[in-house]
Amino acid sequence: MNASQRSITVVGAGAIGGLVAARLAHYASTQANVSVLARGAQLEAIRRNGLTVIEGDAEGERYTAHVNATDNAATLGAQDIVFVCLKGQALAQSAASLAPLVGPHTHIVSAMNGVPWWFLSDFGKTLANGRLESVDPGGAVSAALPPAQASGCVVHLSSSIAAPGVIRKGRGNLLIVGAASARTAAQADEARALLTQAGFDVQAPESIQHEIWAKLWGNMTMNPISALTRSTADVILDDPLTAQLVAAVMAEARTIGEAMGIGLAMTIDERNAITRKLGAFKTSMLQDVEAGRTLEVEALLGAPYELAQRAGIGAPSLGMLYGLARQLDANLEAARQVRATNT
Repeated sequence: MNASQRSITVVGAGAIGGLVAARLAHYASTQANVSVLARGAQLEAIRRNGLTVIEGDAEGERYTAHVNATDNAATLGAQDIVFVCLKGQALAQSAASLAPLVGPHTHIVSAMNGVPWWFLSDFGKTLANGRLESVDPGGAVSAALPPAQASGCVVHLSSSIAAPGVIRKGRGNLLIVGAASARTAAQADEARALLTQAGFDVQAPESIQHEIWAKLWGNMTMNPISALTRSTADVILDDPLTAQLVAAVMAEARTIGEAMGIGLAMTIDERNAITRKLGAFKTSMLQDVEAGRTLEVEALLGAPYELAQRAGIGAPSLGMLYGLARQLDANLEAARQVRATNT
């Protein structure tokens, strides 16, 4: 690595993390020395063949980026930038193993669904600087990845794993990247510049917490309801009873956000109209159910419910949906364990 390069590790080389790592290595190689933390078939494929990206739904532009791939953070040492592209439940389980990546000047950028562990860093009015047990159990995530060194990235693009080591880029190209607090403002500027060079459309928000909550406002209902019912989003919104539940949870989430200083410009109907335009799609949580994976229950529902409890805000519809989704995830986990025992 030359003196001008930044050491960058992407934690989680899946659909989003793999795309970020490959584009940085391919388009910004003079500024970025890129490593990835991966596991299983994805790790072996990246080690063997590199990370291949297919741009577009059809066989469009195709390129392969070669990155340093490992499953052991200790072999990489402290990095300049760490992109965390794990699901919340995976991060809670693996956070301690990521500590070797973080030095006193490391910039941590989370690109995750739902509420991240650092969400209340210098934010949230009376809730500011509290720790969210739902996404930071026992403080394990904060201990390894200090909130004072964090920024957030809200992802507005689609991407999928076509095969181990192969990422297919779908629609959209927008990343919204902002500092969790003023302490990482300059580092967030640098991250935006690198991601722009890597070919993303990058925006700087007035508040990254506002952007996270605005995205959450839509997917905190569609995801768990689709997982519970196995229905696509259009069916959920077409049924007056499930549509009523969607609206009730969104109304409660609006109130929770307002308690933290987050104002949502859209009405519930306007936000759901955006979802309707996407047609009969399967949410990521429904896809996880069908694939037998763990669910993003805490980041999408547990953290908002915890925030409501702390703010003294009644959220019965959110609580009901959270409870149902939590039971579904527990039952799926029990079934996975049975299958593992029988194989």
